[in-house]
Amino acid sequence: MDFDKEVDARGLNCPLPILRAKKMLAEMQSGQVVRVLATDPGAVKDFQAFARQTGNELVGQGETADKAFEFFLKRK
Repeated sequence: MDFDKEVDARGLNCPLPILRAKKMLAEMQSGQVVRVLATDPGAVKDFQAFARQTGNELVGQGETADKAFEFFLKRK
């Protein structure tokens, strides 16, 4: 999936992956996509809730080859 920016939050625990993503989204323009990498298993539910609460769209999520979670958020 194409993305404009990336946040590497691997090794960080809740709420740091969300906070880093939120900071990056604030610097982006509407329609741009940020890819977030995280290793915290709680991030899966956290990013789903974050998208619902903020209005930013979770356009994709999955797992990388090195077992990190990846999330693609589109700025509202």
